[in-house]
Amino acid sequence: MSFRLQPTPVARPNRCQLFGPGSNVKLFEKMAASAADVVNLDLEDSVAPTDKDAARANVIKAISDVDWGTKTVSVRINGLDTPYWYRDVVDLMEHAGERLDQIMIPKVGCAADIYAVDALVSAIEAAKGRSKRVSFEVIIESAAGIAHVEEIAASSDRLQAMSLGAADFAASMGMQTTGIGGTQENYYMERNGVQHWSDPWHWAQAAIVAACRTHGVLPVDGPFGDFSDDEGFRAQARRSATLGMVGKWAIHPKQIALANEVFTPSDEQVAEAREILAAMETAKANSEGATVYKGRLVDIASIKQAEVIVRQSEMIAGG
Repeated sequence: MSFRLQPTPVARPNRCQLFGPGSNVKLFEKMAASAADVVNLDLEDSVAPTDKDAARANVIKAISDVDWGTKTVSVRINGLDTPYWYRDVVDLMEHAGERLDQIMIPKVGCAADIYAVDALVSAIEAAKGRSKRVSFEVIIESAAGIAHVEEIAASSDRLQAMSLGAADFAASMGMQTTGIGGTQENYYMERNGVQHWSDPWHWAQAAIVAACRTHGVLPVDGPFGDFSDDEGFRAQARRSATLGMVGKWAIHPKQIALANEVFTPSDEQVAEAREILAAMETAKANSEGATVYKGRLVDIASIKQAEVIVRQSEMIAGG
């Protein structure tokens, strides 16, 4: 292992991030009562340009008025290429209550984008004497974003999470698809007349996970557009979890349970992880660096894998 240890990400449940437009105040109480770990109040794509000011005011009021329980409360601001983002940040930081946990920054293309928002947030925090430091989440949704993903992950100590925004990412890359996440009809290999569909998002997800894990940031999978396809959602979420992502967006309430199901370690997984840890404790007592568990080799690396599952289970249970 490198002499420089990987920092540990923030310890918080992040299995499901539920999105709702800031222009629809009727959704706020429902979002607060949901089983999502994170609520993302949206000022960006789901809000029409004519509704931006009203949506911003709605969100600021709701942050203080709604009982969000133990959820992480996040607001997605508008992109830095728009005339709206600076007012989003200023009004949120000056008028939203201390319950605001996080600002989500969309369409990040380089570390300088984060620097700009960080400078503005830091100045307002100091000027207003805010007692709680606001964290950041960024969305990678462009060719530039994925090309600069590691410098983005290292850009600010406010950064706690990073998501893949599949739709804008596909457009930026010139991908021939209108689907949001999931397997794509024309992305397949063929052998002996049989088609095998692979995952067009895999490489980008893997790059995000590697950058995040290097710099102590939570990697999160983004939206799955077809909310009528439960099995498609599950399949993509399982691939994401296997790669090391900690959660997934929900763009419809029915996706919350699916995300929580996939990103919550099962009782069987937790029991096996604890058994592996116990087996390795026995091996260590016998001055052995490895042992056999259910017919397979387990060693020090297996301890680290098992500890991830146990810690995740304990954190979710504690939340």
